[in-house]
Amino acid sequence: MKPFRYEHADTVSAAVTALAEEPGAAYLAGGTNLVDLMRLEVATPEVLIDVRRLTSDRIEELPDGALRIGAAVTGSDLAADRRVRRRYPVLSQGLLAGASGQLRNLATTGGNLLQRTRCPYFQNVTTPCNKRAPGSGCSALEGHQRDMAILGASPSCVATHPSDMAVALAALDAVVCVQGVQGQSPDGERRVPLTELHRLPGDSPEQDTVLRRGELITAVELPPPDFATTSRYRKVRDRASYAFALVSVAAALDVTDGGTVRDVRIALGGVAHKPWRAWKAEESLRGAPATWDSFRDAAAAELAQAEPLPGNAFKVALARNTLVATLLDLLEVAR
Repeated sequence: MKPFRYEHADTVSAAVTALAEEPGAAYLAGGTNLVDLMRLEVATPEVLIDVRRLTSDRIEELPDGALRIGAAVTGSDLAADRRVRRRYPVLSQGLLAGASGQLRNLATTGGNLLQRTRCPYFQNVTTPCNKRAPGSGCSALEGHQRDMAILGASPSCVATHPSDMAVALAALDAVVCVQGVQGQSPDGERRVPLTELHRLPGDSPEQDTVLRRGELITAVELPPPDFATTSRYRKVRDRASYAFALVSVAAALDVTDGGTVRDVRIALGGVAHKPWRAWKAEESLRGAPATWDSFRDAAAAELAQAEPLPGNAFKVALARNTLVATLLDLLEVAR
C-alpha cells in the first residue's frame, strides 16, 4: 500500500471543501471496499478524509411516513431495523444477501452505493481496463465474461455494479441526498433519484456516478411504503454466501382483487453497470392479468434489449426465469 495522509474533518462542509481542493483525496467511511483497492494499488489516494462520524448513523421517520437513512448507518443496522423489515422487506433481504456479517457491521449506506465493480480486470493492475486506466482497453471483451453485463454495456466496458442494496433501493424509488461545494447547487445540497445516481459506461466508464467532485452522500430517503410491504429480493449466485450476484431481482407487486396488476416495481442486479430499473417490464405488467404468461412476457420485453457476450449468454434466460419466479412468489403473498 502506498503512503497516504489521514485527515478528520469536523463538519460535512469542511470535508467537502477539503476533498474539492485536494485532487488526490478520497473519502473514507467503513473502508470495506476502498482499503481493498488501496492494497491492490487500484486506488492510490494521497489523502483520506474520514467522514464516518460526520453524517448521521440513525434511521428517522419523516412526517409523511417516509424513512430517512443516514449515510453512516451500517448494513447490519439497516437490515435489522423493524421498520425496514416490515415496510420494505426487499431492502432488508437485499442487505442480508450481500457480503458477510462482519462486513455489514462496518460498511455504511453511503459507501455501499459508491463501491466499485468487482470485475477481475479492474482489480488487476497488470491488465488493460478502461475503468481503471481510461483508453487502455477492456480485457473482458476477449477474456472471462461469466460475470459481465448483458444490459447497457458499451465497447468501453462490460463490468457490472456489485451492490445488492442499491438494486433494492432502485426498485423502491429511493432518493439520495448529497452535499457539495457551494455554488454548484443551492446551498450546496441536492437530491438525486437512486435510478439516476449511477451511470452506464458509454465512452467514460471511469465515471461510476453523476456525483460532482467533492459531493458527499449524507442520507438516503425511502418514500412512504405504499405497496412495498409486498416485496422480495432474490439473488442467484455461485455459492450460498459472500458471492456477488450473477442475476438478482428486487420487486414489489400490487394486485387487485380481480387478479390484475395494479402497480409493480422491478430492478435487476448483476446484469449492468448500474442497478437496472426494469421500466419496460413494469409498463408491460400494469393493467395486465397477474399470470405466469404476463410475467414471462414482461421479462421478455425487458430483456429484448440484452446484448450478451459469448461467455454470459446464459444470463438472459437466468434473468428471465428469476424475474418470473420472484413475481410468482409475490403473487402468492399478495393473495
